[in-house]
Amino acid sequence: MMHYYKRNIGDYAKKAGRLTMLQHGSYTLLIDSCYDRETFPTMEQALEWTWASTEAEIEAVKFVLSRFFALDNDGRYVQERILQELLDYQEKADTNKRIAIDRETKRKEKSTNREQTVDEPPPNHKPLTNNHKPIKDKATVVATPDGVSQSVFDDFKTLRKAKKAPITQRVLDGMKEQADIAGWTLEKAMAECCVRGWQAFKAEWVTEKPKLVNRFDVAHVTVPSSSQRDPALVKLDEDRLKTAPPNPENLARIRAILGKTA
Repeated sequence: MMHYYKRNIGDYAKKAGRLTMLQHGSYTLLIDSCYDRETFPTMEQALEWTWASTEAEIEAVKFVLSRFFALDNDGRYVQERILQELLDYQEKADTNKRIAIDRETKRKEKSTNREQTVDEPPPNHKPLTNNHKPIKDKATVVATPDGVSQSVFDDFKTLRKAKKAPITQRVLDGMKEQADIAGWTLEKAMAECCVRGWQAFKAEWVTEKPKLVNRFDVAHVTVPSSSQRDPALVKLDEDRLKTAPPNPENLARIRAILGKTA
């Protein structure tokens, strides 16, 4: 089918520039449908191709058909320009098809008639090469591990397949080792992988890490319990007992300084 055609904007504007928006849409849909189907519509088909349903849409389609198409003896609305382009397209398509068939026929004749060498396989023989993908040995398929239910193992295989990660015995051994470190069973580790979308399992992912002590919380950590007195307060009391009050002269100076700054 013809899915592409040239659209001359200037030519279209010259012939259809005074159409309403609804008529423009009807005309565009009719043109596209004629090229795509490589045929021309009856009145009923034109309404169907343009999805016209309201009275205004139906009137727009009828106006476009009467203005830009001509009714032939078969009851179809034909446009001369579209008809000519469709005929040119079909002629070129037939020519290209004939050329392709002739070229393929000559290629086959040349391949069949040429003299074969001693070691050359007969025509249409499937060659054996070293690039063939190796056939997977069924013996390498890993069985369901002990202690793991079939349903959990099937879910885990589906997960690994989606991630293009095959399951080998080495994978299962490593997973079992990490599960033991975490204190988990292998089945629990596989189930957790299926829930979280992990293709592997690490003990550190599920082991609770020790919380770091915020340096701003040190004061809260070092506060003594209610059963004993804070050593800092005890030290202040001891220093207070050792300290003598200032003499009257120094006390007068201190008061003078405080009076100036007040």
